[in-house]
Amino acid sequence: MTPLERMGLGVLRRMDPEYAHGLSIKALKMGLAPTSGVVTSDRLRTTVAGLTLPNPVGLAAGFDKNAEALAPLARAGFGFIEVGAVTPRPQQGNPKPRLFRLTEDHAAINRFGFNNEGMDVVAERLAERPKDAVIGLNLGANKDSHDRAADFATVLAHCGPYVDFATVNVSSPNTEKLRDLQGKDALGALLAGVIDARAGMARNIPIFLKIAPDLSDAEIGEVSDVAGLSGIDGIIATNTTLDREGLTSALQDQAGGMSGKPLFKRSTRVLAQLARQTDLPLIGVGGIFSAQDAYDKIKAGASAVQFYTAMVYQGVSMAAHLPAELDQLLARDGYDNIEDAVGAERHRWA
Repeated sequence: MTPLERMGLGVLRRMDPEYAHGLSIKALKMGLAPTSGVVTSDRLRTTVAGLTLPNPVGLAAGFDKNAEALAPLARAGFGFIEVGAVTPRPQQGNPKPRLFRLTEDHAAINRFGFNNEGMDVVAERLAERPKDAVIGLNLGANKDSHDRAADFATVLAHCGPYVDFATVNVSSPNTEKLRDLQGKDALGALLAGVIDARAGMARNIPIFLKIAPDLSDAEIGEVSDVAGLSGIDGIIATNTTLDREGLTSALQDQAGGMSGKPLFKRSTRVLAQLARQTDLPLIGVGGIFSAQDAYDKIKAGASAVQFYTAMVYQGVSMAAHLPAELDQLLARDGYDNIEDAVGAERHRWA
């Protein structure tokens, strides 16, 4: 982290978290944030669900909800970028305040509720995206929709021509009853609709399913079974958690989904369980703050990883530093390519 970035983060952390988030997007658009270029090497280059990635470290959905900063993010060092979640119609989301820093825990709690500008606005920005980056879209449903399952297919059909992959997000805890769509029958029907929408597109882009970390063992098994039969291409594990075990911050009882360091073990255990039950590629998310964290998720079964909350505490320069340091860890352990390390220590977690 440069002195300038450290100073900037110090200023942002004195502000309201959501306001600071907005300023960070503006800083990226103005060219005020570090952009080192894509980090890659023979060890880091990989293919996940048909996506050719320069490195396996991506930006998780939620940071650039409205695809406003695609060009600078594409130059920041990430191997891939996921924007959104995006719903068919614009929506304000839940009342403010709805984002909280748990500094003592290196965590955050949010209850945004899919606030975004809607698929029409986001599609226009995606149409102007950098062509040399791997960019995906997190699909959401409107809170007041009469058919939430259909919303996912609607957003995919509208925005899909401009992205490289899409993620079905039924695991946000901040839209009432959304997580009910993770049940076996509801999930099967929803994914069938999304797959049908993809069939009508000119390009057969990969579809991922993002799941919650709060599922029981039986529910993880059901998700694995449905995903394997649905025709989707991979699973992202995991979204934020409702669990508050081990937190020390005075803000720990705020409603919403918790992300950050305390989520690492829980999300990695879910990841390893999935790796044991499915052959689908997995993307590991939750609590990554270092290259070692990313490496541990890869060895637990992830073919790629994503992070977001760590940037609140360590800045966007992580996008370049983390894959570079991961490359060093792979070299230290004698791996010629990241794919050789996937699942190498799954037994530690499953």
